[in-house]
Amino acid sequence: MNEKSEMIFGLRAVIEALEADKEIDKILIKRDLQSDLSKELFAALKGRLIPVQRVPVERINRITRKNHQGVLAFVSSVTYQKTEDLVPFLFEQGKTPLFVMLDGVTDVRNFGAIARTCECAGADALIIPAKGSVSVNADAVKTSAGALHTLPVCREQSLFKTLQFLQASGFHLVAATEKGDKDYTQTDFTLPTCLVMGAEDTGVATEHLKLCDEWVKIPLLGTIASLNVSVAAGILLYEAVRQRSHA
Repeated sequence: MNEKSEMIFGLRAVIEALEADKEIDKILIKRDLQSDLSKELFAALKGRLIPVQRVPVERINRITRKNHQGVLAFVSSVTYQKTEDLVPFLFEQGKTPLFVMLDGVTDVRNFGAIARTCECAGADALIIPAKGSVSVNADAVKTSAGALHTLPVCREQSLFKTLQFLQASGFHLVAATEKGDKDYTQTDFTLPTCLVMGAEDTGVATEHLKLCDEWVKIPLLGTIASLNVSVAAGILLYEAVRQRSHA
């Protein structure tokens, strides 16, 4: 987490931020923290999609020397949206939605670059998991050239359930994977589409791949086995732009 992100420290301050529904990206809590106020904090966290990490107090001390009482929260640079709210809104506007789902992408520069391309290509949203993903911090916003201030970002507890919801809503689920059985130019991007991109080392999770309607690949003619994920996303998004402009 970047230290330039806005931080809230101290039990009472973090509890108040949660009760005020402030957008929190992540909370660090001292591993052995136990008090009445900490119980109040955990009660306030219940049911929220906020990643919580139990860490040694030294880690919090390295970030701030202020009186943090063993609790440090990072404020999100954006307001997260819900996929299930966004889909009917876009359909009501007469749009053919184009979403990008990032499955396990943790590099902030890749995330920012993908967000920038999404915005330029007219994509309607970026979907990320609440856990095991990049945080939308100041560095991500900077790398996105400000695109993250206008592009909706949906943070979901379960990508699996989100994919099921999108499929039931009429979306065509397209996974980008080297296991793909067809060239990316052969899929139909003129349909309501969710493009699923995985991390460069692990790819799209198997359980998510199984839900997707199509697996597509980008031809690689050199000796390197894979493209940078942000470059791959750009190629696929602009294939969607090309197809939609001729539809």
